[in-house]
Formats: sequence, C-alpha cells, structure tokens
Amino acid sequence: MSVFSDSYLAANASNLPPEAIPMLRQRLENLTESQKAYVLSADLKNPTTALIFSIFFGYLGVDRFYIGHIGLGVAKLLLSWMTLGLWPLIDWFLIMGATRQTNLENLNHAINAATMFHP
Repeated sequence: MSVFSDSYLAANASNLPPEAIPMLRQRLENLTESQKAYVLSADLKNPTTALIFSIFFGYLGVDRFYIGHIGLGVAKLLLSWMTLGLWPLIDWFLIMGATRQTNLENLNHAINAATMFHP
C-alpha cells in the first residue's frame, strides 16, 4: 500500500466518482516520486462549488465554465432563456456528477502525462 495514493484519495475522494477510486488507487501506487508532482498539479474542481454556481448563476452558464465545459457554458448562456429556465434547473441535478467526471478525466490526463514524460 502506498501512503501517497491513500492520502491523495482521502483528500480528494469527494471530488471524484466513487466507482473510479479502486482503479485510481492502483494507478497512483505505481507512480514514482517524480511522477507524483504531475498528479498533484491536476486541477480538481469542487462539486459543491459547482452546485452553488449552478443554483445562483446557472442561467449564465457559470457552472459549466467553472468545470471547463466552455462550449456548454456558452450554449447555456445563450439558450437558457429558450428553455424557459429548464436547462439550468436540470443542471442542478447533473452538475455535481459532471464535475466529478471532469475531475476524473483531468486526473487521468495528469497520470498519463506523468507516465509518458517521466518513466
């Protein structure tokens, strides 16, 4: 067992999909010391913050901009009025899962970059 993988996952478990934790633990345990810096630099967003943005500024697409979905943020900004507020309302239920999924993708990219450039 790796102290790094356990502590990293303990600190970031709420920001990641629960079903991905075992796979991530295995990938993190195989990293060398120099590769861990890449993982620590991965930009993970807080799902609760995304939900707060969605509730208060969802009609402006701020929640989607926050998690890095620029295209959806622009579309939501321009089209929220056409859905009569339905799109922002639906996003209240989807944004936390989307944030966790985006965080998983960002972390996987960081692990891949670490293993590619620092074998």
